[in-house]
Amino acid sequence: MIATLLLGFLPALTSAATCAEPAPVLQQKRTLKLATLVPKGSSYHKSLQAMGEAWRSGPEGGAALTIYPDGTMGGEADMVRRMRAGQLQAAMISVTGLREIDPAVTALQNLPLVFDDLDEAAAVRAALLPRLERALAERGFVALFFGDVGWVRFFTKNAVRTPDDMRRVKLFTWSGSTEQADFMKSMGWSPVLLESADILPGLQTGLIEGAPVVPYFALKGQFFGVAKHMLEIDWAPLVGALVVTRKAWDELPPALREHCARAALEAGAKITADSRRENDEAVEAMRKRGLTVQPMTPELKRTWRAFIEPIWPKLRGLDVPADLYDEVMRLLAERRSAK
Repeated sequence: MIATLLLGFLPALTSAATCAEPAPVLQQKRTLKLATLVPKGSSYHKSLQAMGEAWRSGPEGGAALTIYPDGTMGGEADMVRRMRAGQLQAAMISVTGLREIDPAVTALQNLPLVFDDLDEAAAVRAALLPRLERALAERGFVALFFGDVGWVRFFTKNAVRTPDDMRRVKLFTWSGSTEQADFMKSMGWSPVLLESADILPGLQTGLIEGAPVVPYFALKGQFFGVAKHMLEIDWAPLVGALVVTRKAWDELPPALREHCARAALEAGAKITADSRRENDEAVEAMRKRGLTVQPMTPELKRTWRAFIEPIWPKLRGLDVPADLYDEVMRLLAERRSAK
């Protein structure tokens, strides 16, 4: 969840037309505009602000970064369109937005219950990173970091334990994610495609009855006030990236690009690390305010795995490119056999 990049120098004003020495030259600060869905004032937003300060103090005049949080520039598909139109230069977006650039990124997120833990998900992401970066670069974008903000969990109005229970829930799905909606329908579920800004109104009006989100966003968005039940399932990691248009990036001097890239990697690492702690804290905060948590017992986990594993092959070529699906499964098999 924007003006074009400004480059160059502005001549300084002289105090007199007859000045013998040439007037000094002042660099105009390069300005990049970044959009995201993350809430204003959240730790994610603060990490981006810290990155922006680092960019501002970079070599050769640095670069100013204007951040638009809270989806003020529209949904993630809108952000991608704005970047292509030159209105935005950057965005921190999830796989939902990244797939508008290249579908290869869906391999990181759109395989539910395929990862045993977040370390495993991160290892697969690292192995696929060069390939994903090339795919984005071929379409005119530079990925400055990839990361995740923890597990997606199900927040629902009524208690949900099993896959059959979920059949009775009208479930939020990202607007534009038609492949995800088709996948959910194949499971007998009822997806409702909306923008993230419509989750709370949708819950309040009954348009939807549940939403798969990470706990931190359920707390920040106050979804738990209506959807008072959480199924503690490690459904999928919510993965995202910070991307910049190739045009804007190439117009920065090489030394400044290197400086900005380092600062971005630090921000991405902090966002990923902070999310682990904040999701746990969010669950506890919501519990104190009336959230009921359904633990994922070993028996329930077996039920969900038995339900989802036969569906994985259906995602190959539908929601995840076939070659990326095969690569994820190969990497997981190698990693698990090595253990």
